[in-house]
Amino acid sequence: MARDIHKANASLPPYFSIDPDAALAELDNPTSTAGFAEIASACAQGRADLASRGMNEEGRKELRLFSTWEITRYLIPVAQAHFRRVLKANPDLPQGRSETEGGAKWFTLDEVLRLRAFFAAQGSKAKDYTPYRPQGLPAKMVAVANFKGGVGKTSTAAHLAMSAALDGYKVLVIDLDSQGSMTSIFGGKVEDEWQTAFPLLARHYGEHLRLENQRRLDRGDAPQPLDEALDAAMEMTAQDVIQDTHWPNIDLIGAQLNLYWAEFQIPVWRMAARSWKLWDALTERLEADGVLDQYDVIFIDTPPALGYLTINGLSAADILLVPMGASFLEFDSTGRFFDMLHSTFASIEEGENLAARALGRPGISFEWDAVRAVITRYDGAQQGELAALMQAYMGRVLSPHKQDFTALIGQAGEQVSGIYEADYRDFNRETYARGRETFDETYAAFKKLLIGVWRREVLQDEAEQRAAG
Repeated sequence: MARDIHKANASLPPYFSIDPDAALAELDNPTSTAGFAEIASACAQGRADLASRGMNEEGRKELRLFSTWEITRYLIPVAQAHFRRVLKANPDLPQGRSETEGGAKWFTLDEVLRLRAFFAAQGSKAKDYTPYRPQGLPAKMVAVANFKGGVGKTSTAAHLAMSAALDGYKVLVIDLDSQGSMTSIFGGKVEDEWQTAFPLLARHYGEHLRLENQRRLDRGDAPQPLDEALDAAMEMTAQDVIQDTHWPNIDLIGAQLNLYWAEFQIPVWRMAARSWKLWDALTERLEADGVLDQYDVIFIDTPPALGYLTINGLSAADILLVPMGASFLEFDSTGRFFDMLHSTFASIEEGENLAARALGRPGISFEWDAVRAVITRYDGAQQGELAALMQAYMGRVLSPHKQDFTALIGQAGEQVSGIYEADYRDFNRETYARGRETFDETYAAFKKLLIGVWRREVLQDEAEQRAAG
């Protein structure tokens, strides 16, 4: 009889028959406020240990080398034999290094960029050795945003930045998320908010306040004082907060926890000066400091919330990418995100244009060159039907390319690095080639968008010049 009862209990779910005294024995003491500090300290130590993986003796990240096979397959479109002949005929070019006598040659990315420039100047004019980039046009800014966490927002932005750098573009990454995940991926060192984008926003406000104060003085009114923080920001430029990374053609404006203070400070400034156009702050400071002329593509990683930092990133963007998973909840959340974007920017337009009409001035209208949602972490076996339905509802806004989930994602995450930073020798070569294929396709879809936007702008400029001439 006892055996029958035991069998019956064994078939019950685990949440039945929990003994209160046994549960109490496993319970730890209540947590105080100080307990959060202890947990945070433990996580910080673990984060530092994990982040140190892949760092050199100086404590900095170091980008791996690239083999002849990898260069000729992914970076410079030439046959290996021709590549070797060109190196032999031009001893002044980087010759690479072999880890074993007679072994494969390996090159730094700096050397790869030099080799690409040589092939572009001396090689076949029918091949695209360097990526399309119209002269005289500013960098294109790309915001990657969604207020649903866990959709691969930061990962997507990081891999697109790395892809663009491997393709030959000069890239700037701006981390507006106070969690600083993008900053960690690129090995950034950020001590406080004064090494983030915050001083750029503060300077924009400070410059506006100075103009307002001059108007106040002209009217005989007392000016509003600039506090010490604003005085300090007025002496800073974007170059003061841009740092280099272990990628020779990727620079970074990093983030850390104190950047979140901007979410509280910006509305205080806005209340003090209602005419301050906070949504223009990032764009206008980058433009004034010449940043848009120094880079080809600028990727902006936004916080997973529609706050003031996100509004700055979205307003600055020419292209908006919205990563999302192929699940009902993420589809629903993304729809609500677009609805909130409409409400937010329509409200700004309405308020600004109401004032503009009263003063007889032109109004404002926000516009993005392209907006695309991108399905990430895709499992075709489980999510194919829902992804097809999402495509039917969203149409061209949803990119037809879906970024598959691969084993490479897990390994790169463990190493606090990107897929393109993984050494293919840690895998079977063909396994590596298949694994990175989905990220190459993601970049190809983005690059087509980027080139199309640039080309449209070139043709519009040419049409305007013809009409004016």
